[in-house]
Amino acid sequence: MKRYLSVISLAEARALVESSFSAVPGVVRVPVNPGAVGRITAEPIFARFSVPAIHLSAMDGIAVRSANTVGANEQNPVTLPDAARVNTGNIVPPGYDAVIMIEDVWVGSKSDDFSRSAPVERRDGETYTVRKPVSPWQHVRPVGEDIGESEMILPRGHRIRPHDLGALANYGVTEVAVISLRAGLIPTGSELVPAGEMPPPGKVVESNTLMAASVLAEAGVEAHRYGIVPDDYNMIREAVRRGVAENDVLLVSAGSSAGTRDYTADIIRDLGEVLAHGVAIKPGKPVIIGRIEGKPVIGLPGYPLAAATVLREIVMPLVARYGMPVREPEHVAARLTTSLHSDIGTDEFVLLSAGRIGERWVAVPQSRGAGVQMSAVRANGYMQIPSQKEGAEAGEAVDVRLTVPHAEAEEAVLVTGSHDPALDHLADLVRPRGVDVHSTHVGSMGGVIALKKQECHAAPMHLLAPDGTYNTHYLERYLPGADLVLLCVAERQQGVISRDGLGFEDLPGRTFVNRQRGSGTRMLLDHHLAERGIEPASISGYEREVTTHLAVALAVRTGEVDAGMGVYSAAKALDLAFVPVATERYELAMHREMLDDPRIAALIETVSSEAFKKVLRDLGGYETAETGVLRELRG
Repeated sequence: MKRYLSVISLAEARALVESSFSAVPGVVRVPVNPGAVGRITAEPIFARFSVPAIHLSAMDGIAVRSANTVGANEQNPVTLPDAARVNTGNIVPPGYDAVIMIEDVWVGSKSDDFSRSAPVERRDGETYTVRKPVSPWQHVRPVGEDIGESEMILPRGHRIRPHDLGALANYGVTEVAVISLRAGLIPTGSELVPAGEMPPPGKVVESNTLMAASVLAEAGVEAHRYGIVPDDYNMIREAVRRGVAENDVLLVSAGSSAGTRDYTADIIRDLGEVLAHGVAIKPGKPVIIGRIEGKPVIGLPGYPLAAATVLREIVMPLVARYGMPVREPEHVAARLTTSLHSDIGTDEFVLLSAGRIGERWVAVPQSRGAGVQMSAVRANGYMQIPSQKEGAEAGEAVDVRLTVPHAEAEEAVLVTGSHDPALDHLADLVRPRGVDVHSTHVGSMGGVIALKKQECHAAPMHLLAPDGTYNTHYLERYLPGADLVLLCVAERQQGVISRDGLGFEDLPGRTFVNRQRGSGTRMLLDHHLAERGIEPASISGYEREVTTHLAVALAVRTGEVDAGMGVYSAAKALDLAFVPVATERYELAMHREMLDDPRIAALIETVSSEAFKKVLRDLGGYETAETGVLRELRG
């Protein structure tokens, strides 16, 4: 059934994919070498010969006929009429059916009293005497003990592991039949430039097929990336025709949004059939599901997070049907920190940073913009808001599907509050110690609220009180009675960032970009505006908000605005002018109980380290005399 821009549900899309394609993989034979690890066997594999192929000794000792040892004991030792010296791994000579450890044998001549230990080699005329009987096949590795000739080594559908590889070689197997799935990836769009190139204005780096190829390769799919095809119908048509001929599955990146250059759906219809155009998922709604020559052809949306969602929710279930090993995510139950609205009728997937605080997990939503790739980089999990729900409420228990191993998610430390470029460097320095810092920039007051609700491990802040002190006034007000500690990151310079060295008095009549309400920078700005009698309304752009110091600096450098308030390190990083306004105390506030957490102990030690202080000095605008100092705030 053909559909064009008739949106179907995610469940319908998956059912459509399952019913529309036979999903029969190819089969190839590959040599038994490291390249076979991770491949999936297409048929059972059998041993070419028995291992061991002949009876072998399992001990250093003597090979004997077990019947000759019957009746031997301490009072009645038996001198064996016949025996053969063997070492571990030696062939047991024909006619012998047991091996006695050399430690249990007395070696001597007929005149000996058998009181001495056995020598390594038997001399002529020596005899072997034993004082206990042995059972048949004692200390003998019989033929086929490990595996018998024609016995199955691996069944079909088995993912080959490194130790499987060694066994295959040991049992005489030189090549194996494995399933093969080849996927072609075609990027389309005249606005695309190859990865590695600096895109000129209006152009973007083509990264979707790189990401998709990596996702597919993780499941053992042989992914082939084609070159960028410009927005030309005939060129895209020829690329799709070739891609279908050369692959089992074809993904066409971009060109799947309804618009004047939406060639993908028309080309699939021209060469085959469009099964669906539009699935009620967010992000990823404009996905195309098509069929050409019986093969699946999927049109991926152009936005990176939309493409990633389609890959995860539609493409990878299809790949799994071919028998490829698609990893299922681990789950944790977590408390959501922020309310999320979602449209009824759409399955929405939200990226999250999840971390364990004490005995419970907390999930902090990342940006929901489909083009914000850093959301996926910063996240370690995601949640699904089902189509029948209007969203999820703050404090609600949600199911988080982890995008990292559970053990790695356990390393997450949630840092929620004021932004500073130094936090990224701190995260880098502490990572080798098993700590994964996840920063969320909600401003200093946002951090105070997160700390109050115990939804973060640490809250960075720089809140100036009326009496000129920093942070403690607001913590005492909003968390009365709480036992807290404050870790000083640094004392840092805040000021006006501009291209032309503008100061506070120059701001009226200039274009400006501000930090969000509740941020310490915004509060510092308002304090100094009031002190100087400058009306916020006189500053064009006072209501425009961004969430980081670097965002302020970028807006200034690109010429969008004349000035903004931020830290010196951000101005220095982008080679902008900076007029200082204040030196403030930037601290991480934590509940005292956090000090018992090894992750927090590592964080504190790293802040106090000379390596971090050097980073601060190199960034510029930080004073480190107080860096690493802990202050207590007892309830």
